[in-house]
Amino acid sequence: MAQDSINRIDNRNVQFQCLPVQLDAQACELHMANPWKIAGAPASSLRRTVIVRLTDSDGMTAIGEAAPSSLYGESVAGVLAAFAQRVDPRQLSFADVGAGMDYLSTIHDLPMAARCALNVALLDGAARRAGLPLHRFLGLDFKEDHHVTSFSIGIDAPELVRRKVLEASGFPVLKLKIGDRQDHENLASLRSVAPRKPVRVDANEGWSNKEEALRGLEWLARDGRIQFVEQPLHRSASTADLGWLKERSPLPLFADESCHTVRDIPRCAECFHGINVKLVKTGGVSMAYETLQAARKAGLKTMIGCMIETSVLITAAAHLAALTDYLDIDGNLLITNDPFAGVTARGGLLSFSGATETHGLRISPR
Repeated sequence: MAQDSINRIDNRNVQFQCLPVQLDAQACELHMANPWKIAGAPASSLRRTVIVRLTDSDGMTAIGEAAPSSLYGESVAGVLAAFAQRVDPRQLSFADVGAGMDYLSTIHDLPMAARCALNVALLDGAARRAGLPLHRFLGLDFKEDHHVTSFSIGIDAPELVRRKVLEASGFPVLKLKIGDRQDHENLASLRSVAPRKPVRVDANEGWSNKEEALRGLEWLARDGRIQFVEQPLHRSASTADLGWLKERSPLPLFADESCHTVRDIPRCAECFHGINVKLVKTGGVSMAYETLQAARKAGLKTMIGCMIETSVLITAAAHLAALTDYLDIDGNLLITNDPFAGVTARGGLLSFSGATETHGLRISPR
């Protein structure tokens, strides 16, 4: 999509003085409720994220978050270095988010997670200045207790998968990570305590070739209650192989690692039935908005996902719920020390009814 389109989103209904901002960024350690493991990565009990605050000369402060992923060659140290050494906050203003994003585009190799944090904070400030919650600032609706998020079950021993599924009994939809030698046992453990619950499966690039992926998809389809499968092959897989698999798959296929921004939509339309958009992959709310809109126009199903994140990014994603068919924004539910409160997901249903802030992201410190 053209930058002009992004600018129209970012500057909607904003009429106030253009004041540059000061930038403060701090690393934050997030403690996992259970060790977290996905295909191709070791289990971890600790994740790190970066919280960003932008403050203008009127004293108004807005917040954003960078949750960098080593999968994309990003790190907390790299994000903090970019903020300290390469980003000039005097080029950023809540009054002109589009101009700020144009400036960030001129910084060579700026980590996408850093761009995401600044975009979220700029939009938080702009929406707060406009006296609107972010979804209304973007021209979107949000229905209380309507949008449903799944709850993710990471790779683990079968008996621990069973325990996790029991702990998530209040969620109507589960997401199961696969890509391990015990995949069959783990699905059986899930079904032993949730025999009829809809399940989404995330392969996280775990199958090595199209033939192996097809066998795995046929196995999953026999379950009868799998909604779709994410990223069956590595993101470097050829369009020919992905198209071959899409044509034969008995289940819908969603791109995750293969879909970052709007530029990926034409290829995704050839190779997948839907896409998983994550704010840290797209570089923030603005490009996530554009990517979701473009996917819908291309006939793709849409989902917003997440990394392990605090309520800052999870809540930012929730403001885009109206553009999605599915949601998987539970990263804040997988940690024990979320420092912020925003959207809630009791019973899997997203709600802002308990939020104390009325404008912007509607985030507050705990």
